[in-house]
Amino acid sequence: MADRTKNIVRAVRDYGKGLFNFIRGRVRTEADAEDILQDVWFQLSNIADTDEIEQLRGWLFKVARNKIIDKSRKKREEFIDDLVYEDDDIDFNFADILLLADNDPESVYIKEIFWQELFAALDELPKNQKEVFIWNELEDKTLQQVADETGEKLKTIISRKGYAVKYLRSRLGTLYNEFLDY
Repeated sequence: MADRTKNIVRAVRDYGKGLFNFIRGRVRTEADAEDILQDVWFQLSNIADTDEIEQLRGWLFKVARNKIIDKSRKKREEFIDDLVYEDDDIDFNFADILLLADNDPESVYIKEIFWQELFAALDELPKNQKEVFIWNELEDKTLQQVADETGEKLKTIISRKGYAVKYLRSRLGTLYNEFLDY
């Protein structure tokens, strides 16, 4: 066990920086690169006998490449910031209403109406879509946390969230037009 731990520590020391740079050059964000690198180290730590890997450097880069491909195949998470209403003249984000900083009576009223309509629209969703949306957007749980807590596959959770966001875009678009006319 001590040799295995030494081999992993040595691999992190010898290949960590280069591996991170390799991954970072192929993903959108530094956070994605860190996540993938963590997955690579986790996969290495699950190998019973690291001495059996003939070319450790090559193995690490191959695992990283596979993880990058896996990540690119996954659907992108949709967030409330993605609830954008697009018109020929304007581009509007629903989060702009939800997060208005103004406390004047008109802004308070608009926020109140919007929150009411948001929750009414959420009540129209199937229960599992509604729950995923609320947990992810309002309770700040990651989709992975939701999957872990519910025992569902991550792809299922991502799909449910996607359906919820699409429905809310459609359902709240009318409300947005009313705000524009106000």
